[in-house]
Amino acid sequence: MTHALIVIDMQLDFCPGGALAVTEGDTIVEGINARMEDFSAIILTQDWHPEAHSSFASSHPGASPMEVIDMPYGPQVLWPDHCVQGSRGAQFDPVLNADAADLIIRKGYNPAIDSYSAFFENDHQTPTGLHGYLQTRGITELTMVGLALDFCVNFSAVDAAKLGYEVRVETALSRGIDANGSMDAALAGMRAAGVALIEG
Repeated sequence: MTHALIVIDMQLDFCPGGALAVTEGDTIVEGINARMEDFSAIILTQDWHPEAHSSFASSHPGASPMEVIDMPYGPQVLWPDHCVQGSRGAQFDPVLNADAADLIIRKGYNPAIDSYSAFFENDHQTPTGLHGYLQTRGITELTMVGLALDFCVNFSAVDAAKLGYEVRVETALSRGIDANGSMDAALAGMRAAGVALIEG
């Protein structure tokens, strides 16, 4: 009862055909569903942006997606508009067994700051509430899967390790964007933080 599965952002906008599609993002859904059967605690995260979010390239005249700008909280990748609140793209992949979730954490709803991590917004200080929830349930071990491996899965795993959880990331049930070397950097950063990368 102390081990939870955290499924990161399995939403239509991150799957093929979506606004910020991750290659083969939809191919891991059935495997994630099967993995849910091994856990007594399951948490889903859901990217949930208001229109004209500050992380959208469209909110910055002359900017293009994948550019990096300086925000008050640090560097910010500018993204295509995605996972807008209430939109089809923000919905979970219909194959995902979302009904199995104990909790759904929505993140990125503050228009002024992005939120990759399931635990903190990108200022690394503003909490989402997930840590408190896990503490009250006595959960100490986390396995993470989902999208995208080099951004939201990565940030969530590193934050969890810093908070003292024993963290595993199952790379076979995750897929990444790999923009400008982000995948290699993410894998190295997770290892350095003490995250176990499970390839099988």
